[in-house]
Amino acid sequence: MLGTGIFFQELQMETLTVWSKVCFAIGGAPYQITGSALGFFLQIFLLDVALLDPLNASVILFVGRAWDAVTDPTVGFLVSRTPWTRHGRMMPWILISTTPAVLCYFLIWVVPPIEQGKMWWYLLFYCLFQTLQTCFHVPYSALTMFISTEQKERDSATAYRMTVEVLGTVVGTAIQGQIVGMANIPCINSTSLTNSSHHSMHGNNSQILLDSKRRAYMIASAVISLICVLCAVVLFFGVTEQDSDGLKAQKHVSFRRGLRLVMSHGPYVKLVLAFLFTSLAFMLMEGNFALFIKYTLGFREDFQNILLVIMLSATLTIPMWQWFLCRFGKKTAVYIGITWAVPFMIVVVCVNSNLFVSYIVSVAAGASVAAAFLLPWSMLPDVVDDFKVQNPTSQGHEAIFYSFYVFFTKFASGVSLGVSTLALSFAGYVPGVCVQSDSVNLTLKMLVSAAPVSLIALGLLVFKTYPINEERRQYNNKQLQLLLLQ
Repeated sequence: MLGTGIFFQELQMETLTVWSKVCFAIGGAPYQITGSALGFFLQIFLLDVALLDPLNASVILFVGRAWDAVTDPTVGFLVSRTPWTRHGRMMPWILISTTPAVLCYFLIWVVPPIEQGKMWWYLLFYCLFQTLQTCFHVPYSALTMFISTEQKERDSATAYRMTVEVLGTVVGTAIQGQIVGMANIPCINSTSLTNSSHHSMHGNNSQILLDSKRRAYMIASAVISLICVLCAVVLFFGVTEQDSDGLKAQKHVSFRRGLRLVMSHGPYVKLVLAFLFTSLAFMLMEGNFALFIKYTLGFREDFQNILLVIMLSATLTIPMWQWFLCRFGKKTAVYIGITWAVPFMIVVVCVNSNLFVSYIVSVAAGASVAAAFLLPWSMLPDVVDDFKVQNPTSQGHEAIFYSFYVFFTKFASGVSLGVSTLALSFAGYVPGVCVQSDSVNLTLKMLVSAAPVSLIALGLLVFKTYPINEERRQYNNKQLQLLLLQ
């Protein structure tokens, strides 16, 4: 009786304050701020501002993301073997990686004064940034399991986190889009190329405007870098990492054994595979939507505002999806939330260019983006709990669970960026022109509509086999409480 009383006193002590949840959530903003800026603008920056060949741009985007994906399991394993410090195991990684990461991020948006080695410049700093960001994000993601042992508290903290992270995408899109949008470069008309004197004058003016555009990208990246540092400081001083599973005295397992245990857990494999397809769908749309708006729809002056509307809509609908998953269950939320975007993906390519329709579609699509943000991170702790119940003697694999999920999502991002840029190259994409060819416009329609819809359908088919429902979640929660009593 006394032991039970002490146990419930400890649970009350582990209840997270609103301040702790807010500080934890703010720590997730840097990943999304930089991610949205890179996701929406890096492709168009490399093509239209750095003036790289589409093939070289595709190499940078694919190799950078593939390298990033490879580093996730490695960092996850190293984090799992990190000894406990007075700041925990995750926090030192977060603190040390922040400053070099933001420096590399800034250098990604600098156009070097060289022509031959330009591709290697971007590849180097893109890979370095992704590596350092992994050293921040993998420990931060695993920190979810170390801020509380209570499912409700973790779900609540995750909802806070997703709200701030989606708000982070708004911040990243707004800063990058609005600052860069103030320095628009006029496109090149094919008729202007026939007059040499006019073309010479146009070329001089275009170079001045191009330099202005490049400065705008640097200013935006500097502002984003400062915000990321401030967010990391708030996380470090505002959140206390808890030793929930006796990790201070835990014995380390080999990477191979830990990997085998994690990847043999059926619910985890099914969840990751399902969200791999849906993540690839949304990343294809994200990576190509700016080009689609700019060229296929013809809204050169409005594309950054349309992107901002999507992210604002996603931010405002996160609380709705949190209420929905608590009321109707997480599996139901996946089916409704992910499929919500499908009709609007179809409408946006079927309706003739109409700015009002584009904004309506953006508002509606934002709600589905919110569900795609929230649900995977809300369901991963359930899979980890399920693993703990089935393997009570094997603990401390949280970082491996989270790192491999991040690995697969980043791999999907690399595939989407590399394949889409390569597809545009084959279609005949020409940087800086006012109008692209019909083959380029058709390719963009496929990349923002047909391909994402097909991938969403595949993901939901896999998700039908996911076994953890609300009853199993409650059972796992009770079993874990009994394990803590022992």
